[in-house]
Amino acid sequence: MNKAILVGNLTREPELRATASGISVCTFTVAVNRRVSRDAQAQGQRDADFIPVVTWRGLADNCARYLAKGRKVAVIGSIQTRSYDAQDGTKRYVTEVVADDVEFLTPAGGGAMPSMPPEAHPANSFDAPSGSYTEGIQPVDEDELPF
Repeated sequence: MNKAILVGNLTREPELRATASGISVCTFTVAVNRRVSRDAQAQGQRDADFIPVVTWRGLADNCARYLAKGRKVAVIGSIQTRSYDAQDGTKRYVTEVVADDVEFLTPAGGGAMPSMPPEAHPANSFDAPSGSYTEGIQPVDEDELPF
């Protein structure tokens, strides 16, 4: 199973590009704190890993629109490795997380990011039903509950 779950802060502004066929791709880096010993933690020491993240299509558009440097996110995806030939002729290797879902954890209004307008929803979300949540709900007599 190849599954990565990260919670951390963006280290730079997200970068939105498009493939030759017009598919959106957004990249950013997430700083994820690493566990340290209690002694090191008491001395204020912290270690972090800086993980590159790639998002595609609608998720890429939403990340580029609503994320900013310093924002806290949760990323769920898979680890991918790839290689390419650099301009100097050397072969370079890249390990990154390809995100299936990105949750925006910084509260609306908490920082530089504007709050999301009601008509804009992140990819993989659903619309709440309109109307009252209590419409059509019948009261239940507690004596009828099986527990």
